[in-house]
Amino acid sequence: MMNSVIMGRKFVRSSLVLMLAAALAACNGAAPAGDAQPPLAGARIGGPFTLTDQNGRTVSDTDFAGQYRIVYFGYSFCPDICPVDLQKLMRGLAAFEKASPKLGAKVQPLFITVDPARDTPEALKPFVSRYHPRLLGLTGTPEQIAKVAKGYAVVYNKVEGSAPDRYLMAHTQIAFLMDPDGKPMAMLPLDDPSTDIDEGAPDKVAAELAKWVK
Repeated sequence: MMNSVIMGRKFVRSSLVLMLAAALAACNGAAPAGDAQPPLAGARIGGPFTLTDQNGRTVSDTDFAGQYRIVYFGYSFCPDICPVDLQKLMRGLAAFEKASPKLGAKVQPLFITVDPARDTPEALKPFVSRYHPRLLGLTGTPEQIAKVAKGYAVVYNKVEGSAPDRYLMAHTQIAFLMDPDGKPMAMLPLDDPSTDIDEGAPDKVAAELAKWVK
């Protein structure tokens, strides 16, 4: 089972690299010179969505207009990788908030499930509360999730388990930083999925936020 999940993750990560390359290649016009240009500027990543948060409220992409966004796809029943990634991301955000409170307040973290069948608002609420007080957990119908995942070049698939409700989800392991207009800026650093959280991982996330959030 674990080998299947690892192979699935390698596949979706490779697929994402190819899709991002295609998205960037499809952009029109030359990128402005200088270090200030975000690495994902012009990529066709993101787009409109309407989902439901952990409190049962309808949430749309337009609700975050004017805010930077950390967008991570995963699922609450994930046994190891999603929790580790979220610890890195949210500890990094907390460190950035501590160093720059006004800028940190401009960043909205979003966790979008790839397992809407099990990740109801009731299931997401205790899960996201472990990582950051402002982390929103978003779910929806299978069709809504498929649409938003496609917009973010995220792929996922079900890995059958020993019982109908004991399955895993192989999915793209990536975190996007989006600008206040909902356009992609950068991918936040996530280490190899086989490693546990380390002291330096949140610092890398905080440094990347400090680089782009203004």
